Amino acid sequence: MIGYVTLGTNDVARSAAFFDGIAEILGHQRIMESERSVMWGSPGQAAIFCVCKPFDGKEASVGNGTMFSFSVSSEDQVDRIHAYALAHNGSDEGQPGPRGENIYGAYFRDPDGNKMSAILIKPA
Repeated sequence: MIGYVTLGTNDVARSAAFFDGIAEILGHQRIMESERSVMWGSPGQAAIFCVCKPFDGKEASVGNGTMFSFSVSSEDQVDRIHAYALAHNGSDEGQPGPRGENIYGAYFRDPDGNKMSAILIKPA
């Protein structure tokens, strides 16, 4: 259903360095980049993640109530992504742990202030 998700940034190089580590934890790589943007994913698979400077030339800003989640395959990946984010100028929005019966997740903000999470949805 999702082709790609884009988050705005005011500093492409800083955002690219931040998200390179998360992509590595998830087993993805940069698949496209320009002066304005960087995209990560796996060749031949849908759901690409992108950071870019806004097309209209205005400053990027955080959406109130907007959040993006990385789908992960283990609790360890949740823990590693959250720890990585905090160690690389991200901020904590919710420590790793259970979220109901079948979800394990953590919440953080990137250096631009975009809120996101890493979520493992376990079979019911």
